[in-house]
Amino acid sequence: MLHVDDDPDLCELVVEFLERQDDSLSVETATRPNEVLDRLADGDFDCVVSDYEMPERNGIELLTAVRAHYPNLPFILFTGKGSEEIASEAISAGVTDYLQKRGGENSTPSWRTVS
Repeated sequence: MLHVDDDPDLCELVVEFLERQDDSLSVETATRPNEVLDRLADGDFDCVVSDYEMPERNGIELLTAVRAHYPNLPFILFTGKGSEEIASEAISAGVTDYLQKRGGENSTPSWRTVS
């Protein structure tokens, strides 16, 4: 899995959480959306999990770029900036799933699917 988020601390937290949930899961991170296509070309990834709000390009713009080269690669938008408008735009762009970050101080990181 390739996890994309401009916050390196959150990337580290997500990697630790996911790998703790399933030790067969391998998670790599990218903190710059513009490096994702190169990483995908050089690696063997089963899916991309991306934040929405990032510098360089947002998650939907990244989804569009990934879909142009890898139309069947699962792409999950994992965002704290959830709204019906963003969810609708993501679904129209072909996102595999849309997950909204949730949690808080002293809580275990978690997410929920937004339909």
